[in-house]
Amino acid sequence: MKSVINPLLYAGILAMVPLTAAADSMRDNVLREALLRNGLMPYQETHVETDAALVAAGKLLFQSKDMSLDRQTACASCHVDRFGSADGLANAVGTGGEGEGMQRLAGGGDIIPRNALPFWGRGGKGFDIFFWDGKVDASSGTIRSQFAGSEPSDDPLVVAAHLPPVEVGEMVDDAPHNDHLEGESVEAAQVVYNTLVDRIKARDDIGPKLAAAKGKAVKDLEFLDMAEGIAAFIRTNFRLQDNPLNQFVFEDGSLSEQQLAGGLIFVGKGRCAACHSGPYFSDFQFHAIATPQLGSGKNGFGIDYGRFNVTMRNDDRYLFRTPPLWNVTKTSPYFHSGSVQRLEDAIRLHIDPLAGLSPETMTGEQRVQFYDQLKSWASEPISGVYLDDKEIADLAEFLRLLEFESAEPVMETD
Repeated sequence: MKSVINPLLYAGILAMVPLTAAADSMRDNVLREALLRNGLMPYQETHVETDAALVAAGKLLFQSKDMSLDRQTACASCHVDRFGSADGLANAVGTGGEGEGMQRLAGGGDIIPRNALPFWGRGGKGFDIFFWDGKVDASSGTIRSQFAGSEPSDDPLVVAAHLPPVEVGEMVDDAPHNDHLEGESVEAAQVVYNTLVDRIKARDDIGPKLAAAKGKAVKDLEFLDMAEGIAAFIRTNFRLQDNPLNQFVFEDGSLSEQQLAGGLIFVGKGRCAACHSGPYFSDFQFHAIATPQLGSGKNGFGIDYGRFNVTMRNDDRYLFRTPPLWNVTKTSPYFHSGSVQRLEDAIRLHIDPLAGLSPETMTGEQRVQFYDQLKSWASEPISGVYLDDKEIADLAEFLRLLEFESAEPVMETD
């Protein structure tokens, strides 16, 4: 028997097609407009002009172990391509480490008490606060740093590039022969800088290229020139590039249903955009997320007071700078101590700190610290939000739109 479709039903189905398309278009536009209000801009607008010759010399410095006092560590040792310009470890391994990832951890090097930060967007326009605790901060128009008024540059990225080479355990071997440098004073730093610059002057493959880029003789090179070269390379190699989110917002691209759902949660119910705002998805402010603490912590004994270590203000205990989100899917593990491996778990801990808690493994002191973190977290915009597993999965899928590649690969040399 031949079936017959009711004409009225058929007409209704046809009428629903444009309505569905219109609804999808409306949701797309809602997300686009929300992201623009949140401060997203075309990636090119974040770029800072750099000199190609200085960038090339900076890459050589970035990859050279001669940048560490004991010739054990390069910038590229802890900022590795396959880990999204971080190192894939919870706590970074500095001097004495060899290899990448877990191989480096097994090598017995010096443990750095915080998670290595990736470089995406560092030094771009408006990116003026560096490190987890903001110890280099130019947001006020005046740079505040450990140099305490004697900053070597008015470029905060260049100032930031001065710090790792003089940090004990990071690029200065934590050994008795370096005990005189442990105070990490400006005077002690200058001793290290003088050693490093003399070393680079003697390198035929680096010294002349850096000198030519700076328009000076090799004999006149200073550590500032080296820091400017490294900063120019970071600023260029890891600058924001074309990505699926940029294509969606500025080129009328399309998203999957899951990506669209995740994006609407990001700017809406999830309140993610309250802190992850602007062109780098960071408000560059300091916030409390009550997360587990791995390792010794910056303050020792499993404690990291975060921003307090810079300001010495009690209200800043357990606060950390909002991390930018570009390439966040590549930079596991997450948080200042690298205590969470999966992106979905990191999202959940933002809104449900108890989800990552194992009270039976905690000492009384650790529980007191956790309660203090909760006090600060309770005043954050995300406190009181509930997201189910699907919504968290949707958010993670949305964040995959922020992926792109660096301009050039990097690796340790010499």
